Amino acid sequence: MKSRKVAIVGARSVGKSSMSVKYVEDQFVEDYYPTISAHYTKTLTFRGAPFELEIVDTAGQDEFSMVEESQLIGIHGYMLVYSVTSRQSFELIELIRDKILNAVGTEDPSGVPMVVVGNKCDLSMQRVVSTSEGAALARALHCPFVETSVKDNLRIAEAFEAVLAGIEGAADTPSKCVIV
Repeated sequence: MKSRKVAIVGARSVGKSSMSVKYVEDQFVEDYYPTISAHYTKTLTFRGAPFELEIVDTAGQDEFSMVEESQLIGIHGYMLVYSVTSRQSFELIELIRDKILNAVGTEDPSGVPMVVVGNKCDLSMQRVVSTSEGAALARALHCPFVETSVKDNLRIAEAFEAVLAGIEGAADTPSKCVIV
């Protein structure tokens, strides 16, 4: 069985922990409790092969506090999560991605599998970041893009599968992959 480790990064309150819990335990956690760092494990079949996926749920980042480099050790891929209801969380994605590339010692993003995830797409009345803006950012960063709703269980598995596909060297060109 292959073991892969994925880190979920993004600003505070974008739904990183809820996404992890929904994917691993199939539960939706409505209340917000700030996370310092949590780890989840899920066994799954991907492309016909068994995988053990370890999910590192990081503390929320802002422009002053980024992911601890110690949390990046052994990470195979990253989910860059923002909330479609928060322009600030969206604007942090590129900075977080640059910090990750710096921490892993490369300026070439092609060797670091990442997926841009716009979460909370069920909150259409509070949306401030359009789907097209999210897709454009993902294209600029050469990453796949997925919009999700943890509450409605919408495309959560697809987001994790997209990062796993990047890790496993998917044949698709990531910059052209948009899932909405």
